[in-house]
Amino acid sequence: MFTPPVIITILKIAVVAVTVIFLASLIALARGRKRLHGRLNILFFILTITAVLGLEVVIRFVNPAFTSGFTPAERQALLIHLCFSIPAAVVLPFMLFSGITHRSWHTLLAILFSILWIGTFVTGIFYLPYPLLELP
Repeated sequence: MFTPPVIITILKIAVVAVTVIFLASLIALARGRKRLHGRLNILFFILTITAVLGLEVVIRFVNPAFTSGFTPAERQALLIHLCFSIPAAVVLPFMLFSGITHRSWHTLLAILFSILWIGTFVTGIFYLPYPLLELP
């Protein structure tokens, strides 16, 4: 049930879904709807952290041999993806806190996070094995 193709496909769908929420929050901000921007960012944070923690539970406890069948190229793709997604996950709570508390450094963190998220999206959708919507 929790095979690598299923897990990675679920994660790819999650990345697309939260990216839509992230883009909606940026549109809300561009339209001057700061409160909606903040609420969408809270939703983005909750869903993203849930996905990260869910993945950790699955690969640490449910299926510890998660990457054992990966080729060297697939392992390299996962490593590249993690080079973006882990820093993004670290920056995310600080960005959320700085936005909620209206800190001056929120914009700087938002720019950094956006760069990391673009890398997370591109590597997560296009680099990782198991094309989206192609389950065994």
